[in-house]
Amino acid sequence: MRLRGFLGAALLLFSTAACGLDVNAALPFEVRPGSIRPVPELADVDITVGSKDFTEQIILGYIAELALEAAGANAIDLTNISGSNSSRYALLDGQVDLQWEYTGTGWLSYLGEDEPIPQEKAQYDAVAKADLAQNGIVWLPYSEVNNTYAFATTEAYAAQHGLKTNSDMTRFLQQNPKEAVFCVETEFASRPDGMPGVRRTYGFPVTTTKTFGTGAIYSAIAGGTCNFGEVFTTDGRIAGLNLRVLEDDKKFFPQYNATVTLRKEFLDRYPRIAEVMAPVSDALDNEEIIELNKQVDVDGRDPAKVARDWMISQGFIG
Repeated sequence: MRLRGFLGAALLLFSTAACGLDVNAALPFEVRPGSIRPVPELADVDITVGSKDFTEQIILGYIAELALEAAGANAIDLTNISGSNSSRYALLDGQVDLQWEYTGTGWLSYLGEDEPIPQEKAQYDAVAKADLAQNGIVWLPYSEVNNTYAFATTEAYAAQHGLKTNSDMTRFLQQNPKEAVFCVETEFASRPDGMPGVRRTYGFPVTTTKTFGTGAIYSAIAGGTCNFGEVFTTDGRIAGLNLRVLEDDKKFFPQYNATVTLRKEFLDRYPRIAEVMAPVSDALDNEEIIELNKQVDVDGRDPAKVARDWMISQGFIG
């Protein structure tokens, strides 16, 4: 997935020694309360916020830090941890106190389940219940940010042919099979939960398949190399290249709703963290996060500043 650097003044200093991650970083600017008001129970409490090492996760990590700072806590920055397994271990091990995670990742990767659950709430309920029981991890109420797979085409092509959903695409391609030119990742082209599975579910033909690295697919769609391409639904290049994401109306792809996760013992000590994070999570959806990702990946802005400006625009901080 997408990789970017982040604000130089907030670069992390950590090692991968057996003793764990060492961190000594804070937000590079002062945070003043807005609609998020100081919470006496959180005053001067150190809360380490982690994230994985791609743009969306880093932005979400900074958003959480800003919210906690507005509430009076000392947010310690441990964003940009390399790899899902490392960030998950940091949470389980107590090196990170709070981080955003994706429901599908928790269910399929961390809990080792074989089959995703097609509905967002059902998937959230299942992973939240199982992860709490097995690992003592609490999943706060999920956001509408759903960073899953989808097919996309250009806005112009979608408007020309009346395409809004994968079922629309299927009907169109059954009538116009020469238009069935797809760009996908090599792995997606062959694995059961990728192209073979989604074709069985929808029944669309494929005349030509072209394989690319993830980042190249977006420009290939925009440039007409392919009519349809595999994308991540919250990637900033969707907005930057004026692409339309087609709705997965038969819910084939797993659900990956972004959710704040914490250890139960930590949340039990500071239960009002849930109250602080709730309105922020409620305000986030795919449209919002696509724009924030675009500002970093397309416009070249610093993720910390993008997160700060969004929090100010929402009135959460002053």
